[in-house]
Amino acid sequence: MSFTLYPAIDLRGGQCVRLFQGDYDAETVYGDPVEAARRWVTAGAEWLHVVDLDAAKTGEPVNLPVIKEIAVALDVPVQVGGGVRNMERLKALLELGVSRVVIGSAAIDDPDFVKQALAQYGDRIALGLDARDGRVATHGWLDVSEVLAENLAKEMVRYGAETFIFTDISRDGTLTGPNIPAVRSLARACGKEVIASGGVRNIHNLVELAKHREEGVSGAIVGKALYTGDVDLAEALRTLKEGSAS
Repeated sequence: MSFTLYPAIDLRGGQCVRLFQGDYDAETVYGDPVEAARRWVTAGAEWLHVVDLDAAKTGEPVNLPVIKEIAVALDVPVQVGGGVRNMERLKALLELGVSRVVIGSAAIDDPDFVKQALAQYGDRIALGLDARDGRVATHGWLDVSEVLAENLAKEMVRYGAETFIFTDISRDGTLTGPNIPAVRSLARACGKEVIASGGVRNIHNLVELAKHREEGVSGAIVGKALYTGDVDLAEALRTLKEGSAS
């Protein structure tokens, strides 16, 4: 199994931002998201991961024009999440040129919609499981449920899910390293591909994650570490390629 790096572009009010542990009041603005996307593609990114934070919080897709510009302007596939809670929003993103749509909160709020989305669009859907202490958080991480991420993943597999994105919220934006045991445990539990998200601070973290690709850990989303310079994307891609060849 290959291991893919996904540079993260989080959108709020049309700007590229990063939050700390999902806190909307702990925001750092990094400027033009389209320029950020171009920078990561120039460095060798083969995918981009875009999150509409406004839509995740309020359901209002105010960043659709920016998402469209990223999807159209760059010759790499783009996966987008944030506030995808019905077929109308899902179809709108796919019609913009988005390659894969990430569904999060709806997995708990509206499983029938998720079932329909997976039946209709298959591998163009990823399930985003964002957790605090193993329990799934929804609606921009503002609400924490009693549902365990691993149990929800198993249920989604029965609906046809093939790809999951697991975020340990306590690590997100902290540069403290990813929760590798939790990522591996989820991959074992669901038997499908899991993309790790949250806490990546250096290339060593990525190398450690990639060691578990045969267990189903198929990639990592890197956000803050790219914007702070703690991870050089081109160097990280070279290092992972060399590791997979050895």
